[in-house]
Amino acid sequence: MHIGSWRREDLPFLTPDNCEVTSECTPRYNCIAWAAGVTEEWWWPASKGYWPSGAPRVATVEAFIRAFETLGYAKCGDGLFDLEYEKIAIYARNVNGIPEPTHAARQLMNGRWTSKLGTAEDIEHEFVEDVNGPEYGEPVCFMRRPKKATRLS
Repeated sequence: MHIGSWRREDLPFLTPDNCEVTSECTPRYNCIAWAAGVTEEWWWPASKGYWPSGAPRVATVEAFIRAFETLGYAKCGDGLFDLEYEKIAIYARNVNGIPEPTHAARQLMNGRWTSKLGTAEDIEHEFVEDVNGPEYGEPVCFMRRPKKATRLS
């Protein structure tokens, strides 16, 4: 059974058992914006997309790291769940020996991950590797920032 609008051959590890569609398709925002917590603009270093000032406007993993650093993220060693941190993963495909950034996912408070699949749906998936494959490659960098304290009144 196929559960979303994406092509199975592009994201071969997504199954009805490990992911759930959580939104309708929309071209308003993409995975990079979604990982940053933004749903009103498309983030990409190309001239037409939004890109944080202070991050180079080039499609390199280092530029994506710099973009997330503007939001308070810092590189970390893994995507393991940590109660004290919000985490994101930056994905890349190998193109002629050079990692080409393709995707970003954000870890949720329950330890699962959320991804926006291009102009398609947002999904919640069990493991960061669930979106590995020809479309996005694999995670090449994890980043974290302290979780914002929530005040109980």
